[in-house]
Amino acid sequence: MATVNDSIIEEEETEESSMTLVEHLEELRWRMIKSLIAITLAAIVAFIFRIQIMKFLTLPLPKTADSLTKGQLVVTGVGEGFTIYLKLAFAVGIVIALPVILYQTWAFISPGLYEREKKNAVPFIVAGLVLFVAGIALGFIVLQYPVQWLINFASDSFVPLVTADNYFTFVAFFLLAFGIAFEIPLVLTFLAQLGLISSDILRRKRPVAYIIMWIAATFLTPGADPYSPIILGIAMTFLYELTIVFIRVTKH
Repeated sequence: MATVNDSIIEEEETEESSMTLVEHLEELRWRMIKSLIAITLAAIVAFIFRIQIMKFLTLPLPKTADSLTKGQLVVTGVGEGFTIYLKLAFAVGIVIALPVILYQTWAFISPGLYEREKKNAVPFIVAGLVLFVAGIALGFIVLQYPVQWLINFASDSFVPLVTADNYFTFVAFFLLAFGIAFEIPLVLTFLAQLGLISSDILRRKRPVAYIIMWIAATFLTPGADPYSPIILGIAMTFLYELTIVFIRVTKH
């Protein structure tokens, strides 16, 4: 009887949430506009505090990077400094506005979900945001090792003139690698909720998973230093084991 009632409720929810294609596109347009407004406002705030953000992001850069610039970044064009600040403000704006972006995404897809799917979606979104921020935080702590290793590697033979564009591109890819790697528990738990995997499968496939994760840790970190892949590999291994425990608890 409960199954029949659940089916009736789900059918009613589907009928209530049904929209025409034009209405869906209009809804999507407004959600995107609101997200862009949030990014723009956050980017403006980030641009106002660009000096402080710049100093914070260049903390991993060794002051002995070269004798000419004394550790300061280099620009090679008349307007490159302004362009770098715009890119930096935009990137920071996206990170700050990420909760708003996730909310607008959720608000767009939630009418098409059943009640039980809505209950699972909100914790997944929050967990994904927390894990991504945690990954970026750990990545920034680790960032000093590849930066210092790469700059000092051939300092006896070359004078490294580190450009702002090159440095911030390196930082962005490095932090993004850590942020994505920390989404492993979320992805595996989601697959478990769909019934595609289980904690038993993850335990049996542990050796293969370890090999894949450690190879991925080597390629995801753009620096050639030995520290970053090791730290990322340890973090991914811990998250994998934590996921097994989490799936076992939530599935019973």
